[in-house]
Amino acid sequence: MSRPALARIDLSALRHNYHLARQRHGGRALAVIKANAYGHGAILCARALADTADAFAVAIVEEALELRDAGIRQPILVLEGAFGPDDLAHATAHDLWMVVHNAEQIALVEAHRSIRPLTVWLKMDSGMRRAGLAPADYAAAHARLRTLPQVGQIVLMTHFARADEPDAAVTAEQIATFDRATADLPGERSLCNSGGVLAWPAAYRDWARPGILLYGADPMPSDDHGLQPVMTLSSAIMNIRDLAPGEALGYGGRFVAEAPTRVGLVAMGYADGYPRVAPTGTPVAVDGQLTRVIGRVSMDMMTVDLTDLPTAHVGSPVELWGNTVSVNTVAQAAGTIAYELLCNVKRVRREIVSTTPA
Repeated sequence: MSRPALARIDLSALRHNYHLARQRHGGRALAVIKANAYGHGAILCARALADTADAFAVAIVEEALELRDAGIRQPILVLEGAFGPDDLAHATAHDLWMVVHNAEQIALVEAHRSIRPLTVWLKMDSGMRRAGLAPADYAAAHARLRTLPQVGQIVLMTHFARADEPDAAVTAEQIATFDRATADLPGERSLCNSGGVLAWPAAYRDWARPGILLYGADPMPSDDHGLQPVMTLSSAIMNIRDLAPGEALGYGGRFVAEAPTRVGLVAMGYADGYPRVAPTGTPVAVDGQLTRVIGRVSMDMMTVDLTDLPTAHVGSPVELWGNTVSVNTVAQAAGTIAYELLCNVKRVRREIVSTTPA
């Protein structure tokens, strides 16, 4: 019998979330599947969306080549752009779209020779202060690229820093900055990441770029946007013991029982991707009923409170996150974000469900 640690990937939920994003935003939508589709499996997710996604987006050329090798033929945008001439050669050979976000990348495109026009997504730094051309330099960069025979379509894009904060004025300022700097420029436009799709209709343009929302982790978890979790991380109780008042549990003795406590040992730990820093009190579900983590998470095991669950037994299913326990809730307890938790899941068995396109 296999160790019960399991990541269940629901591809019907992935498709549901993509359709929700595209319908809400309008226009077309890139499905962002960088970082192995946020830990869900890039090839798996691309194939599940292949009949419906307008295009895909990845971080680096190597990720795009893996998709091409797997038979994915939709357009693929490389978000970090080219690091050298070889990346542009791959872009030409495999029909990849490339982000250009600095003067060095413009120079690479100028030096690139190809009979196939390159689709460029020209990125502006409208206020995130991370990557992108300054608004004052953007029109000149656009004009420079338009003169090149090796450049075909140019899509105008920017990226939001705080779109998941609907009350923050900075996103409206970024939209205004982008619109001013591009007012006289031709080309399709793309502003919205996941937060933009869900909270900023003023930013809706030709292309959306939903990422984390595709996987059902709402960037604004205080609101219900109808997203469905794609990954359910689960395991089972592998041992049960009782603590008397005053007895300590696990490494460091961080949890000390204040009353008689029934403890369940779970086959899941930080080597599997569950956060080591999740404190006592982090919610889990046993037999579908909410309870809490107690004690320190170990490499391969963790302990949960079964005191109020008298019917729980060895073999009882445990949900670490999924439909009952939100991954956002676990991330908040651990002082991180859902992106990191989902990307870190490893070593566990994978179970794929709902593989027939909706």
